[in-house]
Amino acid sequence: MDTDLALVRLLQLVSPALPIGMYSYSQGMERAVEDGWIADEAGAGEWIGGLLDRCQARVDVPLLARLHDAWRLGDTGALEHWSRALLAYRETAELRAEDRRIGQALARLLDSLGIERAGRWIRHPSATLATGFALAAVEWDIPKERAALGYLWSWLENQVLCAVKLVPLGQAAGQRLLRDLAAGIPELLGKALALSDDEVGGSAFGLALASSRHEVQYSRLFRS
Repeated sequence: MDTDLALVRLLQLVSPALPIGMYSYSQGMERAVEDGWIADEAGAGEWIGGLLDRCQARVDVPLLARLHDAWRLGDTGALEHWSRALLAYRETAELRAEDRRIGQALARLLDSLGIERAGRWIRHPSATLATGFALAAVEWDIPKERAALGYLWSWLENQVLCAVKLVPLGQAAGQRLLRDLAAGIPELLGKALALSDDEVGGSAFGLALASSRHEVQYSRLFRS
């Protein structure tokens, strides 16, 4: 049986063991739990599902696709434009800092793995997770659609792990959330990849409010 090396590389890229620090961030969920907005499995599913639809599928994935095209074509101008655009969609200083730090960490890792084009993004002020993720996908021959699917799954898994720790939820509840929320990913992915430039954009007021309140939360486990 032939081995699909691109799929193996994608599994490496979306692994929770990837040393870029994603486990340090809850994207406002910690404050949402603190304020009682999320108190059980159903509440966690509603929160995560809402962000999956309103933010990931309407902003992150469409821009990831454009960054994938830009890396493939060697279009430096497009890389800069879409990376800055993605940071501009982050509505709090905390969320911008998170994306920049993780993006720079991923660039550092990819550089150490021999991907030379990652080097200039190690300290780049517009580095984002999607920028580095798209570069790795192009370098490892991971098709755009498959890369976007992995990106969504990685985000979802991280958010569910945060919910398991913070609410807290049992491990079985976490697996139910992954099963139920992942079922909607194929449809969301199709819509996300079909968006025109003018249609890209989304916001979740609850995320912005929770993140801004988390910045001054007295006691916390996560950096965002």
